[in-house]
Amino acid sequence: MRLLRRAARIPFGAQILVGLVAGVGLGILARSLGGTADDPNALTTVLATIGGTFVQLLRVVVPPLVVTAIIVSIANLREVTNAARLAGQTLLWFAITSLIAVTIGITLGLLTNPGANADISTEGAEASGTQGGWLDFLDQLVPSNILSLNASTSVDGDTASTSLSFGVLSLVVLALAIGTAVLKTGEKAEPFLAFVRSALAVTQTVLWWVIRLTPIGTAGLLGNAVASYGWDLVAPLAVFTADVYIGSLIVMLGVYPLLAKAHGLSARKYLSGAWPAITLAFVSRSSVGTLPVTQRVAERNLGVPSSYASFAVPLGATTKMDSCAAIYPALAAITVAQLFGIQLGITDYLLIAFVSVVGSAATAGLTGAVVMLTLTLSTLGLPLEGVGLLLAIDPILDMIRTATNVAGQALVPAIVAKREGILDVEAYHAPRGRDPLSFREDERGDAGVRPGEADDAREGSHDGTRVTAAV
Repeated sequence: MRLLRRAARIPFGAQILVGLVAGVGLGILARSLGGTADDPNALTTVLATIGGTFVQLLRVVVPPLVVTAIIVSIANLREVTNAARLAGQTLLWFAITSLIAVTIGITLGLLTNPGANADISTEGAEASGTQGGWLDFLDQLVPSNILSLNASTSVDGDTASTSLSFGVLSLVVLALAIGTAVLKTGEKAEPFLAFVRSALAVTQTVLWWVIRLTPIGTAGLLGNAVASYGWDLVAPLAVFTADVYIGSLIVMLGVYPLLAKAHGLSARKYLSGAWPAITLAFVSRSSVGTLPVTQRVAERNLGVPSSYASFAVPLGATTKMDSCAAIYPALAAITVAQLFGIQLGITDYLLIAFVSVVGSAATAGLTGAVVMLTLTLSTLGLPLEGVGLLLAIDPILDMIRTATNVAGQALVPAIVAKREGILDVEAYHAPRGRDPLSFREDERGDAGVRPGEADDAREGSHDGTRVTAAV
């Protein structure tokens, strides 16, 4: 017990660093013990179970967090006149950053010719069973049921299994509708709103418990990645892999800090503030699983008002994917075209840019970058069999893709809030010495509000330009 108390005193960032180091060490050990993807050794299985369980716990918290936070946020914005402008600015900056990212992806592809330098045969290539289309956006907007549950059935030999998942985008739409209904109902909705506020507080407490497991989850996730994927998989597509990592790092460590700087914000504070979410995204490979942490760092570290972050961050987790939906599809399309000996023209590159800026919305809520890639290839008329050639290394690429996506999902709300004059600049530039993910009430009062401000914040008070509403 004393050992646990001592461990709890270690700064959270240091705990995650220990988890990263332990994960790499355990992964190398597991890899040395042998085993295959179909028949992993015991240590690899344990690491995969720990990492998978941690991500699943985060995903379980997402639905109640998204629904309750958005409903409360809309209620807190009842007197704010620029809510529609905030939404428009958010979507505009999603598009701007996506355009920058796809331009970088195309440029890297033209400079390095990843397909021409790939040591891989196109014989026997098969199209992916998961594909995206332009009508998928409409399907994801409308919830199929009140809980926005989606069921899928898989068959493995003689065994069939059914799994349930939440459509995050349709959950956002559902919560927006309920929140608007609360505003329209007025005083009669106050008991319901009080219940939702209580549910949000409970959800945040549970989320705090899950987040404290991050170092353990990090060790499992990274350890499994090291144990499962090696150079032998990457080597045939080494140039393509390097391009995805270089392009993503240019955007995450170059473009995003420059955009922050251009808006009068410290680039270093942006990176240090968003870093907990970025590192979790890298090892978990899930924007949705990282969503609670992304929203928390946006509010607590980057000074984005809770009333706005509760809308912008969940929306970004489903539609804001600068690496998965811009850099990766651009490089992959160029690679596939070169592998199959197809010449791309200026019109094709313009189509790649168009799909990257608009297409992420068309595939919102669907699974992974593979969906976005199939949409890009089908729009360009390239063979979908090329997707199968890239799937073997997709988990390795997905780590940096997800980290870049989440970095952008934290940045855009901060930029928009700064442009609209509602950003807490003092919180943004505050020292990062304290635990950035703490939900403890003894540090900032009620769910992130400084002591004494909780009651005013619940009422959605503001001064006309600066939103002070907090969840």
